[in-house]
Amino acid sequence: MAVQKSMASSSLAEVIDRILDKGIVIDAWARVSLVGIEFLSLEARAVVAGVETYLKYAEAIGLTTSAAQPAS
Repeated sequence: MAVQKSMASSSLAEVIDRILDKGIVIDAWARVSLVGIEFLSLEARAVVAGVETYLKYAEAIGLTTSAAQPAS
């Protein structure tokens, strides 16, 4: 997917519309250790997208299957 750069100014509504249409994934990982002993490890992933965009890509990578299965 190519990144398109626009020189025209955008309003906040246009930016939000584009984010919801295309989606954003923020993936973070951090580890705190001292003298080789790991004290804390954090992993976080945030997805910002419209429902239609999220379902389109979540289904493609299998994220919707666990929500559809009954709890055992």
